Amino acid sequence: MPTYLSPGVYVEEMQTGARPIQPVGTSTAAFLGLATRSDAPVGEPLAVNNWTQFQKTFVADDVAATPLIHGVFGFFANGGSRCYIINLGTDGSLAKGLRVLEQVDEVAIVAAPGYADAGSYDALLSHCESMKDRVAVLDGPQQVTSIDQFTAVAVPGSSEGGARPRPSDGGYGAVYWPWITVKDALDGESLVTVPPSGHMAGIYARTDATRGVHKAPANEIIRGALNVSYRLTPQEQGVLNPAGVNCIRFFTGQGIRVWGARTVADGSSQWRYLNVRRCFNFMEKSIGRSTNWIVFEPNDQFLWQAIRRDITAFLTILWRQGMLAGKTPEEAFYVKCDAETNTPETIELGQVVTLIGVAVVKPAEFIIFRIGQHAGGTSIEEG
Repeated sequence: MPTYLSPGVYVEEMQTGARPIQPVGTSTAAFLGLATRSDAPVGEPLAVNNWTQFQKTFVADDVAATPLIHGVFGFFANGGSRCYIINLGTDGSLAKGLRVLEQVDEVAIVAAPGYADAGSYDALLSHCESMKDRVAVLDGPQQVTSIDQFTAVAVPGSSEGGARPRPSDGGYGAVYWPWITVKDALDGESLVTVPPSGHMAGIYARTDATRGVHKAPANEIIRGALNVSYRLTPQEQGVLNPAGVNCIRFFTGQGIRVWGARTVADGSSQWRYLNVRRCFNFMEKSIGRSTNWIVFEPNDQFLWQAIRRDITAFLTILWRQGMLAGKTPEEAFYVKCDAETNTPETIELGQVVTLIGVAVVKPAEFIIFRIGQHAGGTSIEEG
């Protein structure tokens, strides 16, 4: 409190209202791979906001497009608007590029188009598991002799094992298969088979913009896809879906669609759905970034009340947007920050502890209609 020495009227400003928690972006992607322009930056993240900008910086004339080029083209074609590019160069490594990417806080989606081997899977998943604010979009192998290969995990540095990426207990990645046929990104005429991760990252961004991060990026048209390298049957997807492989399917009259919303977490895990993982990434980062004001504040009931107020206001908005399940906010979430969570021992350690529980909406993955014969006569409603 200020010291007043001279009689008079003093007008002071004070903070009395809530400190809104600002939602972070969820659709900024990062792509790692090989560019073709000789003077393109190597090993450093460069922000790109459209295809033309990317082409001027990373694409050489009269040189065949690489998986990176096709991936970025598919990203912008499917609704992406901003991404970071790390050109690995001819002698670069994915691991080094991912270490550089740790410096970019804005990224929420990571893809390395065409890197479909066990070592690359592990590197991408390890990066996302370490950062805890992004997910990896993984490409299944281009050539698969049998879908049964996906029931076994690929082993880094070995030809043994299967085609499936290793599990991620936190669900920090999703794998898509098969590859897709598109028109060449550069000549616009010839047909090429490309990995789907870039197109999928664009679908993530498109779904986030039109529906929200809580909507699973599935049952969506892949713009630019003309065919798939392997036409799956429902029975074959019955093998792949429990294995955490998101299928890309051709449907007569509906086009080529993403037909899966699973992560590479175990099928019994609470993180098996991609939208749940991405929702938690979004909420955790939004809350963490907007509550820095708490640091070094007096750790008492007034601080606890302010924390509850701000987080409750944020989660209430998310509930109204349909991100959280429940008829009322009380059913959708809880926020607890009081003397029970902050004991004298906790306060002595300089900690303020808040417990938050949320019920994120799950996707309707299996639609079941039970139909039987009706003998006629009085309807159920009339009887």
